[in-house]
Amino acid sequence: MKIESSAFQSNKKIPSLYTCDGEDISPELIFSDVPKDAQSLVLVVEDPDVPKIIREDGMWNHWLVWNMSPNLDGIGEGEIPQGIVGKNTKGDFRYGGPCPPDKEHRYFFKLYALDIILDLSENASKEKLQRVLGGHIIEEAELIGLYNRI
Repeated sequence: MKIESSAFQSNKKIPSLYTCDGEDISPELIFSDVPKDAQSLVLVVEDPDVPKIIREDGMWNHWLVWNMSPNLDGIGEGEIPQGIVGKNTKGDFRYGGPCPPDKEHRYFFKLYALDIILDLSENASKEKLQRVLGGHIIEEAELIGLYNRI
């Protein structure tokens, strides 16, 4: 399984259009080679490089989406995907683009193919989402983007 973007290559800079310095819209994401037995897809976009003085765990969740169709071949630029959009760290139910306060950060776009459809409300935390993923991941893929405001 793969997750790619037409906006940036893995381990390369995310264009400012997709950040707090631009229009803060989501980049196009392309999904391929999803397992045929998948029942749903989950997308998690997170930044693990947040200063501990801002977040003790050093993690910022930019986008959480679950129960996407396994037939989905991607998400268009600025699109709201079909599925359940969860609450990000900022408290919004949407994509929140990169906005690092200090240095270059890494942004992990993680795609999971699951053998179930999740029974979670949109108010579920990322921690609860991760707990219910356990044992249900068939395959996963990752795309890493980089961004620095300075």
